[in-house]
Amino acid sequence: MSIAKTYSPAEAEEKWYQYWLDKKFFRSVPDEREPYTIVIPPPNVTGVLHMGHMLNNTIQDVLIRRARMKGKNACWVPGTDHASIATEAKVVAMLKEQGISKKDLTREQFLAHAYDWKNKYGGIILEQLKKLGASCDWDRTKFTMDEDMSEAVIDYFVHLHKQGLIYRGVRMINWDPQGKTAVSDEEVLRKEVNQKLYYIKYQVASIENQDENQSNDSILDTKYLTIATTRPETIMADAAICINPNDERYTHLHGKTVFIPLINREITVILDEYVTMDFGTGCLKVTPAHDLNDYELGQRHNLPVIDILNDDGTLNERAQILVGEDRFAARKKIAVMLEEAGALVKTEDNISQIGVSERTSAVIEPKLSMQWFCKMKELAQPALAYVLNGDVKLIPEKFINTYRHWMENVRDWNISRQLWWGQQIPAYYLPTGEYVVAKTKELALAEAQKLNASYTIDDLTQDEDVLDTWFSSGLWPISVFDGVRNPDNPEINYYYPTNDLVTAPEILFFWVARMIMAGHELRQQKPFNNVYLTGIVRDKLGRKMSKSLGNSPDPLDLMAKYSADGVRVGMLLCSPAGNDLMFDEKYCEQGSAFGNKIWNAFKLVKGWEADDSIQADNSVAIEWFQSRFNQALVEIEENFSQYRLSEALMASYKLVWDDFCSSYLEMVKPPYQTDVERQKIDTASYNATVSFFENILKVLHPYMPFLTEELWHDEIFGERDELECCIVAQLPLIGEINTQLVGEMDVVQQVIAQVRNIRNSKGLSPKETLPLAVKVNSAIDYQQYSAIIKHIANITELGFVNEAIAGAANFVAGTDEFFVTLNIEIDVEAEKERLEKEREYLTGFLRSVDAKLANERFVSNAKPEVVENERKKKADAEAKLKIVEENLKGLAN
Repeated sequence: MSIAKTYSPAEAEEKWYQYWLDKKFFRSVPDEREPYTIVIPPPNVTGVLHMGHMLNNTIQDVLIRRARMKGKNACWVPGTDHASIATEAKVVAMLKEQGISKKDLTREQFLAHAYDWKNKYGGIILEQLKKLGASCDWDRTKFTMDEDMSEAVIDYFVHLHKQGLIYRGVRMINWDPQGKTAVSDEEVLRKEVNQKLYYIKYQVASIENQDENQSNDSILDTKYLTIATTRPETIMADAAICINPNDERYTHLHGKTVFIPLINREITVILDEYVTMDFGTGCLKVTPAHDLNDYELGQRHNLPVIDILNDDGTLNERAQILVGEDRFAARKKIAVMLEEAGALVKTEDNISQIGVSERTSAVIEPKLSMQWFCKMKELAQPALAYVLNGDVKLIPEKFINTYRHWMENVRDWNISRQLWWGQQIPAYYLPTGEYVVAKTKELALAEAQKLNASYTIDDLTQDEDVLDTWFSSGLWPISVFDGVRNPDNPEINYYYPTNDLVTAPEILFFWVARMIMAGHELRQQKPFNNVYLTGIVRDKLGRKMSKSLGNSPDPLDLMAKYSADGVRVGMLLCSPAGNDLMFDEKYCEQGSAFGNKIWNAFKLVKGWEADDSIQADNSVAIEWFQSRFNQALVEIEENFSQYRLSEALMASYKLVWDDFCSSYLEMVKPPYQTDVERQKIDTASYNATVSFFENILKVLHPYMPFLTEELWHDEIFGERDELECCIVAQLPLIGEINTQLVGEMDVVQQVIAQVRNIRNSKGLSPKETLPLAVKVNSAIDYQQYSAIIKHIANITELGFVNEAIAGAANFVAGTDEFFVTLNIEIDVEAEKERLEKEREYLTGFLRSVDAKLANERFVSNAKPEVVENERKKKADAEAKLKIVEENLKGLAN
């Protein structure tokens, strides 16, 4: 295969992705190898690819590709979530456009429309993930409402009900008037808004023993009490006014009743220390049907519950006024009515928090409702222990305390949803009002006949509600391997527990905690070993990316512009675990430029030809890069072990760009020959360079799968079998590291850089050769590096001196002094200024190192090699400072 002049990412991406699919490289079946398993956080079936998905799935693909290249049986299970609320809302909207109302359809008819929609649009996001290079086992693709997946959910419900962990009861729940369903506490987002605070006066029903000498104002004060509320539209649901029994301002109201303005319904004044005397007016309207705290207060005082809202947020007949009006329209109208009635004392601007539905963004209504609940405390205890004991690691660890707080304060989970799209609750009601829970209607009948043998199948009516989506997705790592229905099957025993979960911190409780609970409850096992929590993708101004702000680029457009590899690298360059990613398109540009750098380096090597007749000794350069390569492998492995993927990528990036392209290739590349088509190079250098390049492609493949696979099959590497692909090549093993050579070469590279700086500062041509002399203060044998320094720095000769050369440009590298004799006069003042700055820098640097070494906690807690490195820094800086000061003295003379 001959390499093209320029790389065509789109062509390579389509070609190699299809090749990987055709050759079943993503496919996994249980065998004798060690398994490595990831289950995808199933995106909503309604979804399309956004930047968060890009980050999350790039990380997963990097992990799965590395595992595959380490010889593990890598299995990445993809799939989508049925997303009850979001999908039903989309289908209802679609039907509305066709002139069809949900209420005019049967459940079966509606579900037929929903499946049509899902089959048409539901796979979009998975197809988009393929463009990214996601190497999922697509044969394993699951949907949370697949028949086997739904059966697992029903089995789990029946299991928990038998354990006494699921119950049905009337509780105050969060109601979404737009979705027309209950939602759990975790699906309610708190949001600060500007509202009005309305001060409303209620007339006291009777005034006895009124002091005739009191002023009119005082009499008015005792004839009315004033409450402050942000929700005047709910006064028709008031059941009482509550005051603190110790509040002397309202002693005269003890035992009294008051009239609700506009409807004149009489309610009692109750006493309870729940009311804070110094908050608001000290009087609290109690509306048990529309506030959780009011409901609990009402329970203590046996107050009636008056629900004045319909499911869609409009006022019902029990409101008596403004019936049929939307709650927010009613708020404005009732304010006017109160003012006209003389019952509105005043209004104030007020900043307060409201709850909104995470799915529809509708303002949540607290609502008293008959629902199904799951007891959480018993399930939460072992799930908390897994994390606190380190069996399940949260990365980064800062999320452990957040997880613990939630698990220790968890409340029962409202699991029923008033929808049709989802798994229908397997509860069957009898004519008596009793119910039985069973997997099927036939099994339910058998249970019912234990109560009354005369029951028939027609006597059973299934509960209309479906289960919360998180109830089904909580089974995901088990159900994708059929571990609920068939708990001892070969696949669940081989792949479970899974290895790594990559997800967002905001669903730590929605999903991660519930998977740990289900794993323990069903299998007495954790579902995964590690949870890598990504940050939120934000723009460079720190704003969360969203369509509404218009600050979120289309991932497909980015990949078309910068290549899939370029975008993958760009995303990971700025994504430390658990911290928000400040995304800038320039990172993708950097990723694309990195790809071009690799391509051009390959073209350079491709232009060489091995020639046995050429005698060149590049053994030092070859040994150095081999050591540097192994050193980088150690760093990369260490970063991966700590899930520092961004740092691992940066180590790979520097290895390739700085060490290989900018240094090694410059050291070994042959002098340009005008009379040959391909540049001749000695065979040893050629073979070493090709071998290095092959290993570099392996290291880069998890990050840049398409470019590396494209180059991998070039003829430079010899013939490849059709299955001998980079995707399954074994990652290089860490070899020996000559640390002395690596350290000395660092100094040599400093020398080369300093010579180049002198050329630039003096305006000298890079082609102009210069003499270089060194006063050696270290143990470095510069003779062995002489050829490299001469070749790259364009030095005529490397001399050795015992004293400083007067009038020469000088610099320090490591602890050695170097002198470049120029045929120009040195600017003494400029040189003094340069040395003064260097002295100032070195003095400050020494202070910081001394402070660190003087810190007993650092010295005792840091790794020995870290402390030793700081001591070496100190010694080097002191040696350099001594040389700088001697040079300054020389200039002073």
